[in-house]
Amino acid sequence: MSREQWVSKSKEITIPNQMFIDGEFVSAVSGATFDAISPIDQRVLAKVASGDSIDVDKAVAAAKRTFENGVWRELNPRDKKAIMLKWADLIRENHEEIALLETLEVGKPIGDTSGYDSLAVARVIQWYGEAIDKRYDEIAPAPTNSLAMITREPLGVIGAVVPWNYPIVIASWKIGPALAMGNSVVLKPSEESSLAILRIAQLGIEAGLPKGVFNVVTGLGDQAGQALARHMDVAKIAFTGSGPVGKKMLQYAAESNLKQVALELGGKSPQVVLDDVVDLDKAASTIAWGIYYNAGQTCNAGSRVIVHESIKETLTAKLAEFVGNFKVGDPLDPMTQMGPVVSLKQRDRVNSYLELVGASGEKFLYGGKKPTGNDCYFEPTLIDGTKHDSRLVQEEIFGPVIVVETFKSDAEALALANGTNYGLAASVWSGNISRAHNFARKLRAGTVWINTFDMSDVITPFGGFNGSGSGRDKSLHALDGYSALKTTWLDLS
Repeated sequence: MSREQWVSKSKEITIPNQMFIDGEFVSAVSGATFDAISPIDQRVLAKVASGDSIDVDKAVAAAKRTFENGVWRELNPRDKKAIMLKWADLIRENHEEIALLETLEVGKPIGDTSGYDSLAVARVIQWYGEAIDKRYDEIAPAPTNSLAMITREPLGVIGAVVPWNYPIVIASWKIGPALAMGNSVVLKPSEESSLAILRIAQLGIEAGLPKGVFNVVTGLGDQAGQALARHMDVAKIAFTGSGPVGKKMLQYAAESNLKQVALELGGKSPQVVLDDVVDLDKAASTIAWGIYYNAGQTCNAGSRVIVHESIKETLTAKLAEFVGNFKVGDPLDPMTQMGPVVSLKQRDRVNSYLELVGASGEKFLYGGKKPTGNDCYFEPTLIDGTKHDSRLVQEEIFGPVIVVETFKSDAEALALANGTNYGLAASVWSGNISRAHNFARKLRAGTVWINTFDMSDVITPFGGFNGSGSGRDKSLHALDGYSALKTTWLDLS
């Protein structure tokens, strides 16, 4: 569709603004709401129900009831699979509506939300649905007069807290495996991105998902999010977000029922360019997309370029040339490549890092303009001359900002690449596959790419080392995270 068609559609779309509990849209018991504000132009899209501990209690009670009565957990696997596949089909049928809701609320270009995000959710739900009747348990090599069975049992009620940068995609990474294993789910989206997931929850009921199996409580993190993480009837909290809040999740679990906690806490991913890289043009364009996609608001964004000093000038010149034609603007225009950051608060956070440039000799090679007023639109930005121990290098900026470091030897490059508290992702660029692979094996990151960046699918796990958290989303391995091993030993004598 054209920009004009998307704009017209945005004026007609129904915007959900209530929580989804026990198969129904409901207001907060207190009647409280918060404003869903579009970063496109700062207009209020809706007043969304702001849940608190009472609403979380209702959602968890619904989820617990459905888990204990077995309406989903004990459903024939082929029937469970059919519902998940129907849900995926409905998401595809309505993917433009879902994409538009996401674009309006978080400012991501419509080409990205309609071409990837909404369709990716359908793929994840379908993939885990298809896995339901293809998973086998085990028989242990017990003595001949015994039978020892090892089964994977669902945990119970799963609490999921997801961020605003990929609100529906990351939600699907929790929902898909959790439901496939027979759990029930209560999801708390970020207050910056509540709308699209509410529509997806509604489609789940249309597909045949039993009421109460999947619930969405909208609200503020320190109210609804904390109440969910502290709830005594929640068996696991699956969280994606910032490190400081991740630490609180561990604290809440320890102070409540010692529930399991899975954390994905962001990164400061290095893109290491060795001196024997073959195609610098490809490297430059891929590196640029690795940071400027979604305005740099990506957990594994390649926000550090670590390049051999002999090719630094050539690489940075190619980066500047590539972004010279990068279209920043209205996210409802299908030609836009980068929209605004999600909010004025996030704008101010990114600006605070840009203000550090120059204090220790840093300089902008391009970009660097700080938006003000109601403007949330940044330029693609590249910073040179950064010190390795500076905040610009060590901290997650979460904006379209990349910093450059140089090295002389592979050992030095490896030390720089591994030299932050994060370990979510990394890449290495080289024309020698043996050299690249040996380098990649020493990188402390959950995902390492060679001569590419951000290639991903549901088939491979996603998560990190160190300050990037613990646990893994995606792949068949995620099913283990939403189940517990149970041994049943039978005496046959």
